[in-house]
Amino acid sequence: YLTVNTVIYDNDIETMKEIIDAAKEAGISAVIASDVAVMAYCNEVGEEVHLSTQLNISNLEALKFYSRFADVSVLARELNMDQVKHIHEQIVEQNICGPMGRQIRIEMFCHGALCMAVSGKCYMSLHNMNRSANRGECVQICRRSYTVTDNETGNQLEIDNKYIMSPKDLKTVRFIDRMMDAGVRVFKIEGRARGPEYVYTVVKCYKEAIQSVLDGTFTEEKKDAWDERLATVFNRGFWDGYYQGQTLGEWNKHYGSVATEKKVLVGKVMKYFSKLNVAEVAVEASSFNQGDKLLVTGPTTGVMYLNASEIRYDLKPVDRALQGQRVSIPVDGKVRPSDKLYKLVTVQEIKEIK
Repeated sequence: YLTVNTVIYDNDIETMKEIIDAAKEAGISAVIASDVAVMAYCNEVGEEVHLSTQLNISNLEALKFYSRFADVSVLARELNMDQVKHIHEQIVEQNICGPMGRQIRIEMFCHGALCMAVSGKCYMSLHNMNRSANRGECVQICRRSYTVTDNETGNQLEIDNKYIMSPKDLKTVRFIDRMMDAGVRVFKIEGRARGPEYVYTVVKCYKEAIQSVLDGTFTEEKKDAWDERLATVFNRGFWDGYYQGQTLGEWNKHYGSVATEKKVLVGKVMKYFSKLNVAEVAVEASSFNQGDKLLVTGPTTGVMYLNASEIRYDLKPVDRALQGQRVSIPVDGKVRPSDKLYKLVTVQEIKEIK
């Protein structure tokens, strides 16, 4: 999928068309759009459209209007499940179809960062940094800590949290069944500027959760396990969003991630021996021990989690790989030269070291 959901001006039209043409030629499944100019051109050239959350589609009439352009619609994140279910039921009852003749499918965010503004329509970045969120350039200064001062008296407003514009991250894995029952057919994960291990972990958890609902094995035990795994990658704390009826947001109390694990760069892969399933790695940035949890990432390799079950230096087994050494470790599949190697350290371990 390709996101082309910025505001489009007349001087952008030709560039926009070039982008859509390239997307179609490359086999992109669909373009996520919010500007009618983008939707119309996609329809003209036969590229599927998904309606972006930037449209803030919050009611049936808005969805019916835009159904002439798209077969899939991302509904506003501010809706609750009862509202979503009503829209879905009316799609079925009224047989509301998109340009391909299929009934409109509802798409919704299930995990990731949330914006303080309704459906991302924010001007703070533009006013303060001259970089518009509505043109895809948000610098997220809302994530900083702030004090609130009354300019007339000079008094500061007493608040319990300085991060008054930084929402916690959305997490729906515990009630993904309710979302499916409400008619959500496409799940969307917000992953801007996230690492490959984030993508791997979050997608895997939600894929398992959806399959468990379909299989009838969606248990509390599994929910707890997914919670634990999702907490290991980048997050600002979690809440349910507005989906379960909550009308006020929950705000983060820290800057950056509160993940339970941090990745520490070790070095890079130098060679891979396919017959042995062994990688030779250069230990450049930090050492690691036998038994440590490791992570390999690379453009082609993607993500591979490992356990340093064995370390060999000069062909001899050792308990610890030191900076400056080239060591060999067993791997679970093919890795490639220049892939990055990290060790995963719990936040508690980091605190103990400090």
